[in-house]
Amino acid sequence: MRVALAVTAKFFIFIVCTVYAGDNMKAFPPPDKGQIRYVIHLAERDDESNYQVELIVGQTVKIDESNQYFFGGQIKKENLVGWGFTRFVVSELGPMAGTRMAVDPNAPKVDRFIRLGGEPFLIRYNSRLPVVVYVPEGVDVRYRIWRAEPASKEADEG
Repeated sequence: MRVALAVTAKFFIFIVCTVYAGDNMKAFPPPDKGQIRYVIHLAERDDESNYQVELIVGQTVKIDESNQYFFGGQIKKENLVGWGFTRFVVSELGPMAGTRMAVDPNAPKVDRFIRLGGEPFLIRYNSRLPVVVYVPEGVDVRYRIWRAEPASKEADEG
């Protein structure tokens, strides 16, 4: 009787975990009015501890091609209570700033993707969970995968 009960309990736990793992998006609420939800599904890797994901949030703007630009704002990390999942939120895209090099006024404007300023926003690589980012309408989310070399190198004294 105990064996049957233990097997039944393990089977039940397996089924419940499989159902929740199969639909992780239930944990993430729909976007608020004026927001868009982006979802990134990462491919499974052999050793995911050697990888990181850079989230790149910005907007395509018609602008000169000589100056360097960025938007103000920040990506905030929020934990979803009761689920143990994390979502990333950009509440607003701040004003655009940049260098002020003189540009030929007759030079054509080009479409450029202008990102949030500051250091790259790196998160842990985890293919088992989606990366979910909420941003204002009109804002795009891109990402880049960073990989560490498997072997470390020794530093020289000096």
